[in-house]
Amino acid sequence: MVTTSLTASSTAGVTADVGATRRRTYTAHACTKDMTITAAEADFAARFGLSPGQIYGRALSDLLQAGTPARLRHRFTELSEGRAGWFTERVTGRHATGRVFAADLTAIAVTGPAGTAGLVLLLRPLGETDVPGPRGLTLSTLDARVLEGVAAGASTVQLAGRLYLSRQGVEYRVGLLLRRFDAPNRPALVARAHTYGLFVPGQWPPQVLPDLVE
Repeated sequence: MVTTSLTASSTAGVTADVGATRRRTYTAHACTKDMTITAAEADFAARFGLSPGQIYGRALSDLLQAGTPARLRHRFTELSEGRAGWFTERVTGRHATGRVFAADLTAIAVTGPAGTAGLVLLLRPLGETDVPGPRGLTLSTLDARVLEGVAAGASTVQLAGRLYLSRQGVEYRVGLLLRRFDAPNRPALVARAHTYGLFVPGQWPPQVLPDLVE
């Protein structure tokens, strides 16, 4: 367990993020080497449907939907190498029952005489309503191909030629996806699809998980 106290400088940047909602911010400690949980308060563990004893030794990536995104891994590397003191990222946590929830995750580097000694994790759930998991978001083959194209940055004209649709047909399918995911535009649609874990991790061009395609 990390026992080094947080310094004023290490927490100053996150006060604005978590100070107003501290009662709903849950704390854990993690190892910088492999991002395993070394200690957690009961409320932190409970968000994932676990007890403090059950969450001990679990990798943070196992607690998040669709593993740890590359951007998040990069941010943790910056902390472990001393190139940053803290960060906050939006994540999707995974409950033991399979349900998922959105939250802001703040990670703070705790330094000791030899450098970064560990990490403090602050989890702030974003409301009590769970976001849908990928199993509840199956797509038709056509909608999956449209979503993949949008995620890859293809234009309406490019999608029309690729999928043998008219421009109006492409816009209609995109519109349906926007309404289904309650997204105001294409970038937001892609962001929500990533949040729900719809894409194969590390795949380019983006590919919807095969078992989510009807």
